[in-house]
Amino acid sequence: MVYLLLSVLSSTLIFVAFKLFDVFKIQTLYAIITNYVVACAVGFFLYDGPVSVSDLAHKPWLIGPILLGVLFIVIFNLMARTAQVSGVSVASVATKMSLAIPVIMGVLLYGERLSAIQIIGIVLALVAVYLASIKEKSIKIARKALMLPLLVFLGSGVIDTSIQYFEEVHLTDEEIPVFSSMVFGFAALTGFIFIGVKAVKTPLKVNLKNILGGIALGVPNYFSIYFLLRALREGILSSAAIFTLNNVAIVMVSTLVGILLFKEKLSLKNWSGVLLAVLSIILVALF
Repeated sequence: MVYLLLSVLSSTLIFVAFKLFDVFKIQTLYAIITNYVVACAVGFFLYDGPVSVSDLAHKPWLIGPILLGVLFIVIFNLMARTAQVSGVSVASVATKMSLAIPVIMGVLLYGERLSAIQIIGIVLALVAVYLASIKEKSIKIARKALMLPLLVFLGSGVIDTSIQYFEEVHLTDEEIPVFSSMVFGFAALTGFIFIGVKAVKTPLKVNLKNILGGIALGVPNYFSIYFLLRALREGILSSAAIFTLNNVAIVMVSTLVGILLFKEKLSLKNWSGVLLAVLSIILVALF
């Protein structure tokens, strides 16, 4: 449970970093790419074993970091586009509700069993995520724009399910740091290709604030994945319970941090979501 708590804390620090980007006028895309470079470096620094390109190239899980790295950048841009077209709440709900996908996959692929009370807790968790994420009076999505949140939902779910698969089938305890590091490394590489294409039309400008923002984001970003993998490895709870607790706790803690640090105001629906999140955590974790 300690690793799960640390994963939630790391993910909450990511939320704080993004909030501070607005305060200090940091360009998110460039900070994101810098953050992936930093996260990659942190992983290799923590890895005890020798790092050999030829050895890593022959790892059975190599395709994992490559695909996840590309997905990280693609989903980030889809989230940004969704927020612009349909609103921040739509993007947030689509991302967080994706926890349903790894939960279902855990049951179907790995034969995990959930008690009736845990199933109720997971359903409540989905409702809690929806209510806590709404920052507008209502969510409306134009039919033409429906594809964007759907892709964000599916993409986020595929990322979590892929992490679950590689932890379950391929990774040893010793390989977790270098696997996490390579995910961020390929995300950085994909990001550099992306901004390289953009640079054809718009020249790049190196900004110290963007680099510092990327460093502040990169460290907790690495540990959010690292501790999540460790939590899955512990085997105390099923992966369905782990993903539910992780996502719901992040929503709940981030919401409370928003109130305390950034003076955010919550609607009655938001508070209902927080209370439901607490209830769902109790049901999933204790039963």
